[in-house]
Amino acid sequence: MMPICETPRLVIRPLVLEDVPALTNILSDPGVMTFSVRGVCDEAATRHFVEECLAGYIAHGFGPWALEDRRDGALVGFCGIGPERVAGVEEISLGYRLARRYWGQGLASEAAAAVLDHAFGRKQCASVVAIIAPDHVASQKVVGKVGFGSFELQPFHDRTVRVYRLTQRQWQSSERGVSPSQGKGGQ
Repeated sequence: MMPICETPRLVIRPLVLEDVPALTNILSDPGVMTFSVRGVCDEAATRHFVEECLAGYIAHGFGPWALEDRRDGALVGFCGIGPERVAGVEEISLGYRLARRYWGQGLASEAAAAVLDHAFGRKQCASVVAIIAPDHVASQKVVGKVGFGSFELQPFHDRTVRVYRLTQRQWQSSERGVSPSQGKGGQ
């Protein structure tokens, strides 16, 4: 499968049905899924999730993408953007899940930055939201590192969440939104 993009440590590519067993190992971990509205996923639920991703690639040209370790090809987790209804409005939402053994290495921030660059650069998204539980401190740190700032408390799937928003303009004016070939001046 053709990569969407690469980072120093990750290949970001579309999920495929062959990812279901490895992804099930990740999404069946209660620690990984603590803050997920889906809850812990068995193989059938994971297969359904991947099928939804495949449909999203066709319908929207994006969705949650596989994160593959560049060193050994292992599935690290997923990160991507997709449509999400928040407070009655369809938004483009950033989401990610990583296997527990990859936590604390900066991989979520690395993946999120690459996905946002793709969202704002190639897909020309006007804005992207991040939906995070108020007590999910690690995820709050990830979105802070990639440029999300303030948030609003919103109801979401029968719970209150923080909804962070990053606009294309904010991304482009940040150092993160400048591709290496452009340099800081944007030439």
